[in-house]
Amino acid sequence: MTRTAEQPTATDWTSLAVLATAQFLVVLSTSIVNVALPQIRAGLDLSDTGQAWTVNAYVLVFGALLLPGGRAGDVYGLRRVFLLGIGLFALSSLGAALAPTAIVLIACRAVQGIGAALLAPTALALVLTIYPDRERRGTALGVWGAVSGAGGAAGVLLSGLLTSLYGWRAVFVVMVPFALAVLVATRLLVGADRPRGGSLDAPGAVTVTAGLVALTYGLSGPWPLAVIGLALLGLFAVLQRRAAAPLLPTRMSVVAVPNVLMALLGAVWLGLFYFLPLYQQRTLGYSPLEAGLTQLPLALTITLSSWATGKASGRHVLPVGLLVLAAGLAWLSRTPADGTFSVDLLGPTLLIGVGLGVAFVRLTAMSSTGVPAADNGLAGGLVNATRQIGGAIGLSFLTLLPSSGAAFLACAALTLIISALATRKA
Repeated sequence: MTRTAEQPTATDWTSLAVLATAQFLVVLSTSIVNVALPQIRAGLDLSDTGQAWTVNAYVLVFGALLLPGGRAGDVYGLRRVFLLGIGLFALSSLGAALAPTAIVLIACRAVQGIGAALLAPTALALVLTIYPDRERRGTALGVWGAVSGAGGAAGVLLSGLLTSLYGWRAVFVVMVPFALAVLVATRLLVGADRPRGGSLDAPGAVTVTAGLVALTYGLSGPWPLAVIGLALLGLFAVLQRRAAAPLLPTRMSVVAVPNVLMALLGAVWLGLFYFLPLYQQRTLGYSPLEAGLTQLPLALTITLSSWATGKASGRHVLPVGLLVLAAGLAWLSRTPADGTFSVDLLGPTLLIGVGLGVAFVRLTAMSSTGVPAADNGLAGGLVNATRQIGGAIGLSFLTLLPSSGAAFLACAALTLIISALATRKA
């Protein structure tokens, strides 16, 4: 798929819509189980550990395999790997919907994570390939940010609606037809790209995957695993210096800072969508349906903010957006136990939506700036991996805090740090 800076065609925009839908499903799958967890626990007699693994099996596998998944797209063909990923995602979603036991559900969630790790970076890489010129790429990434940002909030919204109306299995059923539609549309509309060729760095892929899984799980469980994870990541770094075709070559250092910032934003992102529905249900007494419906303003604001940011220019857009996000989180941390949506939640929700939309689009764009076209898959995998792993590690620490309010305040402080770093980068 060799492109020039020509005017995108109608087919290009349709391809973008298809690929963005795939990204929406990936983000949706991270948050859509949160509200449904009490029903899943009752339906499958889940233990506390089983409930946690219903979430973690997807998050850990997805985050750990993103780098190999992205590089596999570069080596074997972006569209080919994307189609494999969306196929696995559809089948595992159906398996989760039909799961008769907790073990089967958790296994299907892990396979869902494998599919997501293959499709997410290759989908972004295909978008970068379709839109090589800066102006059109900015607009495309605005759309990408809109669906990605709205996916987290929409997951909570859909989870509340579907769980209340049809039960917990519906949160997995709903993803199957969309995934199959994306698979068919991609075959018809997205042109096959030319694989770069070569081989995948197997030792690097194994050590980085095992290291990230062990580190992330160890931070919220048996701490020796975290130490093992750090040792494996250290081994990965040594192997990369010696490998003839490393999984993460030194030329990718050009996007090191944006990916660090994305990792920090991932902690804020996952923390928000973890604690907000819990706070609404446990403290404010919302039903799953009410908790879902109150996410609608947040989803809409993220969508509009992302779209506008894709068309905006200026070096201070990102730092200012992050300050708005920090203000919203700080405001949210002060919500009282007897708060109401219109008085105490709507205002901070709107600020948070604006800030998240700006931050996600800008950091995604920065994470691909200066990267050779042959490394688009790796760039897509890297930015997705840093957000996902940063979110998982951040959530491990945020859950140690005494209340949702304290977690929101910690997220606000972390956002201020991101803004300060982004200002220096700008």
